Amino acid sequence: MQPECPSIADLMLLMASSLEETARAINQENAGQFLDEILNAKRIYLAGAGRSGLVARAFAQRLMHLGFESYVIGETITPAFGPEDVLVAFSGSGETQSVMDVCETAREIGGKICLVTATPDSHIGRMADCIVEIGNNRHKDTDVPRDFEIRQLTGQYRSVSGSFAPLGTLFETAALVFSDALVSALMEVRHCTLEELRSRLANVQ
Repeated sequence: MQPECPSIADLMLLMASSLEETARAINQENAGQFLDEILNAKRIYLAGAGRSGLVARAFAQRLMHLGFESYVIGETITPAFGPEDVLVAFSGSGETQSVMDVCETAREIGGKICLVTATPDSHIGRMADCIVEIGNNRHKDTDVPRDFEIRQLTGQYRSVSGSFAPLGTLFETAALVFSDALVSALMEVRHCTLEELRSRLANVQ
C-alpha cells in the first residue's frame, strides 16, 4: 500500500511561509547597497551554477528589459569584464568552484562583486564587496565537493531549505523572488514604465 500523498497546496503554503520568514530576515542595509552597486555599474555580469545559474540568467534578462547593459558569464557574446563593472554571483553555498573562479578573476581585474548566498562566511563571501544573505546555511558539510557537477553526479547537494523542499529549493526560489523585488525597486528609482519594458522584449524568436 502506497503512503498517502501530501497535499501539494499545503506544501506550497509551507514554502510561502518560509519565503516570508526569509524576506523579513534580509538585511535592508545590505540590500540597499546591492541596489546602489547595480545603479552605479557600467555593466552588470551575472554568474551562477545549476538552478542558481537559471536565477542569474533570469535576473540578467530583467536588467536588460530595464535598459541596463547586462551579460551572463560564459555566453559567447559576453564582452571582457572591466574595473567599472559589477559581477553579481548567485551561490547558496558560496563555495561553488566555477563561480569562485569567476569571482577571483573579477577581483583581480578590480571590479565589484555582489553575492546572493545562504552562506556569507564562505570563499566567495570573503571576496565579495556586497553580500545579501538569503536564508541561513547552518548545516555546513565540509566534505561536500565544491564542483557543482560532482555534487550533482554523487548526490551530495547541500540543501539550505529544510526537509520539506529538495535540493536547495528555498534558496533558489527566494533568490528569484529577491531579484524580482530588486527589479521592481529599480523600476521605481529609474521611473521605468511597463511600456518601456515591453519595448525591449524579444520580438524575433
